[in-house]
Amino acid sequence: MGIMRKVWIGLAGAALPAALVWALWPQAQPVDLGIVARGPMQGALVAQGVTRVRAPYTITAPITGNATRAPVEIGDHVIAGESVVAIIQPADPALMDARARAQAEAAVAEAEAAVALAESNLRQAESGLAHAATQLERGRALAARGTIAQRMLEDIEAAHQSAEQALAAAQSQLQLTQATRIRAQAQLMGPQANFGPNGEPGECCVRIRAPQTGIVLSVTDQSARLVQAGAPLLTIGNLEEMEIELDLLSTDAVQIPPHARAVVERWGGEGTLDAQLRRIEPAAFTRVSALGIEEQRVRLRLDLLSPPDRRAGLGEGFRVHVRLILWEEDAVLQVPQAALFRQGEGWAVFTEEAGRAQQRALSIGRLADGQAEVLDGLPEGARVVLYPASALADGTAITARD
Repeated sequence: MGIMRKVWIGLAGAALPAALVWALWPQAQPVDLGIVARGPMQGALVAQGVTRVRAPYTITAPITGNATRAPVEIGDHVIAGESVVAIIQPADPALMDARARAQAEAAVAEAEAAVALAESNLRQAESGLAHAATQLERGRALAARGTIAQRMLEDIEAAHQSAEQALAAAQSQLQLTQATRIRAQAQLMGPQANFGPNGEPGECCVRIRAPQTGIVLSVTDQSARLVQAGAPLLTIGNLEEMEIELDLLSTDAVQIPPHARAVVERWGGEGTLDAQLRRIEPAAFTRVSALGIEEQRVRLRLDLLSPPDRRAGLGEGFRVHVRLILWEEDAVLQVPQAALFRQGEGWAVFTEEAGRAQQRALSIGRLADGQAEVLDGLPEGARVVLYPASALADGTAITARD
């Protein structure tokens, strides 16, 4: 056996144990590291809301009648006291059945007969007055010559006055019977189209004017129709005065401080909008969730503080996402929540110290946005292991993952 071959065999024999030791030697585990640092921290509730026009005006019909086709459309700008937003005409009379029509026709015939009788009585009274006037003229002439006594002249004058009163009574009776005939004829009037869909209404109509300046938000029905007193016709609101309506779980609503600040996000425009809590309604209501679970929810109303030029295009009933600020601080010592794990009843983290993992117990406070407030147990600037594996133990060699 040659010398070189012996040398190679010796080297191979020495390398094999070294390779085995190298393979079995523990390697440093690559991990993700985070930093314990001070910074602003904010606790918030995120919910979906709906925009509402504050104090909208719902205009209703003041009387029962025929509403003409709506003179305004949704989106029209109206001026308080000037813009006509609805027109109501008198309602048509109801249809009559055969018996009611027969009775109405009989009443008309009766009224016409009464008018004829009154006209006859009037002509008779006129003839009687003319005769009494002739007798009075003759009696005065005879009394002047002393042919008849003064008492007879007085009787003739009284008869003339009676004839005048009879004529006046006959005239009044004729007017009365004529009015009765008109009333009876009115009973025969049936329903008919007393206005066209685009016709100009007459003076008999009620014109309703806008109670405030704003935008027409909704119209109950554009078409002409019969409406009852109190029926809604349209709604007017001012888009410059808007609020946001939220529905939250009652357990979340009790955490919100009075007049809490809010940020409106994902509303469709650029940037965010400012809002402030105005009222939390004192009574909750029950709502069934998509999973069929009954939830007690509370309605909140927020004032939209951003000026109208910053929220152009935002209207009634638009969906928005609202972040309600529960608390906020500028300099809070915080650790990523991804580094935390349970240790008994408390919390712990792995810190990186000289290339090895060191387990540390700590006390945490509030949680928000993936961060946890550090109350005790970690110094500022410490590096902690994120998402620690179950195999990671105290003293394990670690290295930062690229």
